[in-house]
Amino acid sequence: MTTRGLSAARNDPRIPGPPRTSTLAVLARMMRSRLDVMTWAAAEYGDAVRLPLGPKTLYFFNHPDHAKHVLADNAGNYTKGLGMVHARRALGDGLLTSEGELWRRQRKTIQPVFQARRIAAQLGAIADEAEQLTARLRSHGGRGRVDLREEMTAFTLGVLGRTLVDADLGMFESIAGSFEAVQDQAMFDAITLGAVPLWLPLPRQVRFRRARRDLQRIVDTLAAARAAKPAGDDVVSRLIESIRREPDRHAGRIRMRDELVTLLLAGHETTASTLTWALHLLDEHPEAWRRLHDEAVEVFGRGPLTIESLHGLTYTTQVLEETLRLYPPVWLLPRIARADDEIGGFPVPAGADVLLCPYLLHRHPAFWTSPLRFDPERFTPSASAGRNRYSYIPFGAGPRFCVGNSLGMMEATVALATVARDLRLTKVPGYRVTGEAMLTLQIRGGLPVTVRPAN
Repeated sequence: MTTRGLSAARNDPRIPGPPRTSTLAVLARMMRSRLDVMTWAAAEYGDAVRLPLGPKTLYFFNHPDHAKHVLADNAGNYTKGLGMVHARRALGDGLLTSEGELWRRQRKTIQPVFQARRIAAQLGAIADEAEQLTARLRSHGGRGRVDLREEMTAFTLGVLGRTLVDADLGMFESIAGSFEAVQDQAMFDAITLGAVPLWLPLPRQVRFRRARRDLQRIVDTLAAARAAKPAGDDVVSRLIESIRREPDRHAGRIRMRDELVTLLLAGHETTASTLTWALHLLDEHPEAWRRLHDEAVEVFGRGPLTIESLHGLTYTTQVLEETLRLYPPVWLLPRIARADDEIGGFPVPAGADVLLCPYLLHRHPAFWTSPLRFDPERFTPSASAGRNRYSYIPFGAGPRFCVGNSLGMMEATVALATVARDLRLTKVPGYRVTGEAMLTLQIRGGLPVTVRPAN
C-alpha cells in the first residue's frame, strides 16, 4: 500500500472511491475501456478503491500485500468472482470457473498432464510446431501483410493438439472462430452480469450457440478417436477415465466438453496473446530484437534444442517475463468474499466483489522503476533479487496458480527464439496497437505485420 493508502486505512476504515451517484459515469468508462477504468481508479484513489457499479459495489485492491492475502493467505475465503461467475454460462464448469470439491477433482485429474517430466518430453513437438510457424511466416515474405495474432493462434492450437489431446486440431477448421465466439459471449455475460437471455436471437447469441454446438462436435470427435486407441497420458484419456464414474452419460459428455473447451481456450489464447505482445514490443525496440536474434542464432547453432540448451535462451526468457509484466494475459483476478474480511486495514463484507488487477500491479510505481518502460533487464537474477513476490503475478498465485504455466512458457520461449532466429517482423506503418481486455488481454483487431529475413 502507498503511504497515502496506509494513512487512510489507519484514520478512516472506509475505502475511498467515487460517490454512488457516479455509477453511470463509472459504467460508461467501463464500457469504453475496462483497462482505462481500472487505471483511472488507481490513479485517482490509491491502492484501495470502492467502485459503485449499479446494484453492486466493487472493492479494488492494488498492492502486493493485498494480492498475497486474497490469493494465498486467506484464499479459502474467496471464490471466483465478477465475470467468471457469469462466464460460466458460456464456458460451463471447467477448471477456470468451477469451485470447491468439483474444482479439486478436476485439478487432480488434469495436474499429471502438466508434470515437469511430461512437459519436458514435449519439447520436440513444440520445436517442430515453431519451425512450421516460421515457415508459414516466411512464405508471406514480400507478399503483403500477415495477421500475427492469427498465426500465433494456429501455432498454440497446434502445440496443444500434440501435447495435451494427442490429436491434430488443425483438421477442425472452425475451432479458432468457435473459441472466439465463446470468449466474446463469456465477456458479454460478464459485463451484463448475465442479464441477457441466451435464447434471444441477437447476432452474438446466435454465433455463440452455433459455436457451442461446433465445439461439442469437436470434443465428441476427439473423445471417440481417443477411446478407440489404448489409453495414454494425455488429457482426453484422463477425462474419459474420469467421467466413467459419472452416472449420467449426458452430464459426463457436457463435463468433457466444458473441461476441454476451457483448457484449450485458456491454453492457446494466453500464449498466443503473450507472443503477439512480445513481437509488438520487439518491433518497437529493435536493439532488443537484435540481442534476442543473436542469442537464438548462438543457441540453435549448437544443434537441435534440448532442455539443457533451452536454458541458454536467457534473454528470450527475460523478454517474455517483461512482456508478461506489461501485458499479462490474465489482466484481472475477480473474487467474491465468502465471509467478512479485512484487506490492508479496510473492512470487506461477506459477498463483496473483490478485484485484483495484475495489469496495474505490474505497473505500480512503488515496486517498479519506470514502470511503463520495456526493460527485459528487470528480470536478470540480480535485478529480481529482493523483489516482492506478489508484485508480479502473471500466472496468479496460491492454490489456483495456473496449472499450465510451464507448458506456456516453454512454447512461448521456443516460438519467440525460432522466429527471431530467421525473421524480422515489422508492424504495418500507421497501425495503432490498442489493448483490449477480454478474458485475456489482446491486441484489438490483431497485429498486421510484414515479414522479411532477419539479416
